Formats: sequence, structure tokens, C-alpha cells
Amino acid sequence: MKNNETLQKDVQEAIKWEPLLNAAEIGVTAKDGVITLTGIVNCYSKKSEAEDAAKNVAGVKAVVEKIEVQFDSMSKKGDNEIANEVLIAFKENLAVPYDKIKVKVENGWVTLEGELQWNYQKEVAKRAVSNLSGVKGVSNNFIIKSDINDEIEKVDIERAFARTWSLDDKNIQIKVSGNRVTLSGTVSSLYQREKAERITLNAPGVWAVNNELVVDY
Repeated sequence: MKNNETLQKDVQEAIKWEPLLNAAEIGVTAKDGVITLTGIVNCYSKKSEAEDAAKNVAGVKAVVEKIEVQFDSMSKKGDNEIANEVLIAFKENLAVPYDKIKVKVENGWVTLEGELQWNYQKEVAKRAVSNLSGVKGVSNNFIIKSDINDEIEKVDIERAFARTWSLDDKNIQIKVSGNRVTLSGTVSSLYQREKAERITLNAPGVWAVNNELVVDY
């Protein structure tokens, strides 16, 4: 296991490597595998990128994200304006079913709700919102409920894991119950934990994933 100083340095380097981020904006502390990020950025996409960069570092077990999004006077927008821009972004995106989405905006924080057929639609929706000016945060509360009632094939998920080079799947166990899949075992980073969940959600017939994977570097 990496000591606190080494893990802190690795996360700082990972953040510095990201093209959107100015390393001076983000403070990093590490304690027993838990990374805390602090600082101020001028858009939500930078906040998300810093969090993703930290999750990708081996040895990070959890990320406490305390980064604030602050806009200059030219970038500030009211909730009604943000809501309208969110709806326009969805209407123009063919991957997102416009009529299935409910949007709430409160103090710049966008909450997305509704039922979608595929997990990739959930991810596309969040990305579309994250890049909008004035957005301080996104709660992605979509429920996956596919019209496909195919029986979930455990072997298909295992093969998807095996062909993903960035995922070490040898310590992952898969359990199928109805339309729900439970993942248990260990992975070496938060990135792998979330990657395994995303791959599983893309399998036909999967509506929900109970992710019990533990990060153990």
C-alpha cells in the first residue's frame, strides 16, 4: 500500500496531466487511501475532471470532493436560463430521449430524473449538462428500465470484463438475480470499480447493479 505522501504526489501528478486543469487550483490531501480535493474552478467540467483523475490513481480507495465552482459575472446564469439550455441540449441530442427526462435546477445544481433504456444514455445526458455554462453540479438520478427482457448471461459480462484492458477482472465475482447484477470482490482503483459497473449496465437485460467491489491496492 502506498503511504500518504506517495499517494498525494501521484494524485497531484494525475491532475496536472489533465489538459483542462491548472494544478495550482486544486489542493490534494491523502490519508489511508482517502483523497480530499479542495479548491475553486470556473466550470463544472473541471470539477468532474479533477475527481476522475484522482479515481484513476492506483491506491485511491475513496475521493472526498470539496471543489467549489465559482463563476465570474459574465458566466453567472439564473436557474430558469440554465433549465432552458439543458432542455435545448437534450432536444438536439439524438442519443437522449427528450420526452423521458425531467429536469430540476436549484442554485445552479441540475437534477436529472426519469427512466432510460440504456446506461450510455444516462452518461451522454450527464456529459451534455456538465459542459453548460452556469452549471455547478449534476445529480444523475435516471433509472435504467429496458424494454428488453432478455435473460442476463453471466458469461457475456465476464467476456466483456476480459476484453477490457484497463480492468483487472481476476478478483471480481458476478451474481445475477432477475434484472439485477451484484458485483463483489476487489479491484485496484476507484476507476476500475466504476468501469466494472458501467460495463455491467451495458449488458442486455440489466436494469441495476449492486456494486460491492472493494478497492484494495
